[in-house]
Amino acid sequence: MARGDRRVQGLARVAVVVRAGAAPLWWLGVCAAGVGLLIPGLTGRRIGVMAGAALFIVAVAVVAYGRRKRYTALARAAARAGKHDVLQDRAVSVRNWRRGHRWWLLLAWLVALLSSFAVPVAGGMLLAGCGTGLRLKAAWLGRRERDGDALLWVRVDWLAANGGRPAGKAVRAYRSTGIAAGDAAPGGARRRTAALV
Repeated sequence: MARGDRRVQGLARVAVVVRAGAAPLWWLGVCAAGVGLLIPGLTGRRIGVMAGAALFIVAVAVVAYGRRKRYTALARAAARAGKHDVLQDRAVSVRNWRRGHRWWLLLAWLVALLSSFAVPVAGGMLLAGCGTGLRLKAAWLGRRERDGDALLWVRVDWLAANGGRPAGKAVRAYRSTGIAAGDAAPGGARRRTAALV
């Protein structure tokens, strides 16, 4: 934000936004894989489970390590949040992300479920792997935040313009605050104790 610019900006925690999709993807994937176990499919359950395990590992690696250079570059260039910036609550950030992606999550679950008629379990394991990868990426961000003794935030309007992706093209910079700001711990989890703002 330029010097003298006093416009109020809403800020959402980067790690919270990353972590918001982890639980829905994990549980939808587990559900789809569980149903897939009841369907023999074209390939049979054994091949389906083996393919699913491979897809799970690949998804975890791709999601957890994807775009780390972009996150790192944005974090290094983060400017200090101003006194007019409004820090969004963790619950609001999570709710906004999940509402904005609910139809995509439902579609992904349906595709994973239907894919079980061809390759049982595989689609569900792929979804669960994406959820696990997001959880690991949020944990990585949390380690960066602890090491730098600063929490990373992204402008809400840039986040909305980029489809909820905190490291997309529309996001030009991050903001930073002290480690105790907001109601989410480093990595985006709920704080165990009350935060001092």
